Amino acid sequence: MAQPHAKPGHIVDLRPLGSQLRGAKTTALIKEKHFEAIRLIVHEGAEIPPHAVSGNIMLHCLEGQVILGLPSGEIILEDGGWIYLNGGDVHSLKGIVDSSLLLTILLRD
Repeated sequence: MAQPHAKPGHIVDLRPLGSQLRGAKTTALIKEKHFEAIRLIVHEGAEIPPHAVSGNIMLHCLEGQVILGLPSGEIILEDGGWIYLNGGDVHSLKGIVDSSLLLTILLRD
């Protein structure tokens, strides 16, 4: 069953999934005209190939560790780490361990 989208003024629980992370799937939290928020699940060994989106993005690692590939090199993003990328920046992800991230995309008109 799909998780209902967040509503203005309502709390969304983004605590670590812990033992439930292994079976978790990526979930869209909300999509509005100017932004989208997604709980992104990247399992150990899984890869999201290089790509770019037009809007600026923010990645906050809620739990786990991922390798964020950028043209300038690789960065390890782990529990509590947050990074901002400009729209159009090419990037990739690879799970070092099962990981959960909050992905926020600022959408352009």
